[in-house]
Amino acid sequence: MPGRLEGKVAVVTGAAGGIGAATVEAFQREGAKVVGVDLLDGSPGDLALAVDVTEEFAVQQMYAQVAERFGRIDILFNNAGISPDDDTSVLETTLEAWQRVQDVNLKSVFLCCKHGIPHLLESGGGSVINTASFVAVMGAATSQISYTASKGGVLAMTREMGVEFARRGVRVNALCPGPVNTPLLQELFAKDPERAARRLVHVPMGRFGTAEEIANGVLFLASDESSFMTAATFLVDGGLSGAYVTPE
Repeated sequence: MPGRLEGKVAVVTGAAGGIGAATVEAFQREGAKVVGVDLLDGSPGDLALAVDVTEEFAVQQMYAQVAERFGRIDILFNNAGISPDDDTSVLETTLEAWQRVQDVNLKSVFLCCKHGIPHLLESGGGSVINTASFVAVMGAATSQISYTASKGGVLAMTREMGVEFARRGVRVNALCPGPVNTPLLQELFAKDPERAARRLVHVPMGRFGTAEEIANGVLFLASDESSFMTAATFLVDGGLSGAYVTPE
């Protein structure tokens, strides 16, 4: 029985670990050819590329290389992102820290859509999934002002593109994960257990999500099972966004 993505070609950024790596595995399991992209070598996939997705020419060359290798592109999972520990309160975050997060989290999504969507149009359509966050729709328990702003930008940009391309066969949706047990979160626990633990207090399910659970959401958005979804905010957050809480 063919997989849900049989014959499709997908490009996954931020593929070296966490949600990206789990998504590469899920896509391959469902029959897609997958290009794993990250800043350094070592991404999983049928083809691994080391690309700085904040650089426009590098992004253009990345898609040209994928199209030349596989003949088409059908799925974009724009997942690259950072959440550094010097991005905190608006009163403390430096302009340099602010801009670094904006470049990786928001500018890269703009560039990957700008230069990736034309390839989807050439292939007759496809699916774009942009990683936002639950903090794009509600305030974070621990302030990370540039991260939150960048993910809000991803969400707004995704809605606009979803509307723009809805009648041209390209669906564009935003994935909004809740707290996920990734290396990034594990590092935060190691550095600041109290700050990390606050992220769990308000999750109704009482646990962090797994990268595999989020990847299953990405798989749904990439597949024809979500064929009537575009410009959508797809929350996979253990109920966090539906919970009523008060600040501590």
